[in-house]
Amino acid sequence: MKIQTLLLTILAGVTITASAQTQTRPSAADMTAHHVKKLTTLLGLTSAQQQQATTIYSSADKSEQTLHETEAQSRESLREAVKGNDAATIDQISASVAQTTAQRTSIRAKADAAFYQILTPDQQAKLSELETEHLGLDGPGGPPPGMGLR
Repeated sequence: MKIQTLLLTILAGVTITASAQTQTRPSAADMTAHHVKKLTTLLGLTSAQQQQATTIYSSADKSEQTLHETEAQSRESLREAVKGNDAATIDQISASVAQTTAQRTSIRAKADAAFYQILTPDQQAKLSELETEHLGLDGPGGPPPGMGLR
């Protein structure tokens, strides 16, 4: 009886692990589409604005993807440096990761700036109001400093 319980527990763990591994993140295109849909709901974007926003944020996502790949490699190197207790390499890689984070922040801010420019004055006012209220733009607690549209 104990062996059966143990086998069932192991089988359940394997099933859960396999199930978790088959779940994938939404694609960048899906995330952009969701983001533009959310902005459309909040700001009443026209179809032309939706197309422009999709182009703006898709371009930013492509730029960020390259940085994401670089950052993943850096984090793997950082893990190796930690295992080797290599303080100099840890400092060097940490600085590299910080630079990548700064670049990603810049890409997002520039995309938000380009998006802001396609809005009408009324939409800009509505966006400013939403930022002030911290409603629906970036989950609980509101957006980070700046536009925080993503």
